[in-house]
Amino acid sequence: MVMQVLIVGGGKVGTYLASLLLEEHYHVRLIELREEELKRLQRELPAETVVHGNGTEPDTLEVAGIATADVVAAVTGSDEVNLVITNLARFEYDVPRTIARVNNPKNAWMFTPAMGVDVALNQADLMGRLIAEEMSLGDMMTLLKLRKGQFSLIEERIAPESPAAGKPVSELRLPEQCSLVAVIRKGELLIPRGDLVLRPADEVLALVHASSLDTFARRFLVD
Repeated sequence: MVMQVLIVGGGKVGTYLASLLLEEHYHVRLIELREEELKRLQRELPAETVVHGNGTEPDTLEVAGIATADVVAAVTGSDEVNLVITNLARFEYDVPRTIARVNNPKNAWMFTPAMGVDVALNQADLMGRLIAEEMSLGDMMTLLKLRKGQFSLIEERIAPESPAAGKPVSELRLPEQCSLVAVIRKGELLIPRGDLVLRPADEVLALVHASSLDTFARRFLVD
């Protein structure tokens, strides 16, 4: 079954999101009110994807298919508009998943489940958290966040002085809720079985719960 995504807001964020989802073969509809944006959208996206109208009006939402949408993403440049859209999506149309863009960080406190928002995309907050996390984890790099940030797919290059260097995987003191996914050695992908001995310059990929990140960095890879 193809997931149906309804996007409201045809600016750069909405257009990029629609293009990305279409490439992954999702069923996408994008609502845009501004006449001046429509020609650009019709050039960049399939004609059937773009719906002209006001995303806060039920008639427009219904034409765009909100009744069968799996996800509604409100990514306009107005926080007030985005909150109205997610509120309608959740409480009037019972859409399973709602996402809203936060334009002004001072308004972030309003983007809650009580307002119909499952996921709030606050660029300033995300950037701040990313910088803080990357600094706290040293050379460790976060590749991907999963389950609303509960888990991170991280990459770490084994340094010569690392406690893990020269040890087989079976002897590593892995924290709880942490699993090694792969080891890349000189461009070759290795499965991290118990007898695999880690060497300096190996790149280790691991899936780690947020509560175990500091322990992983402190005890496992970072001296």
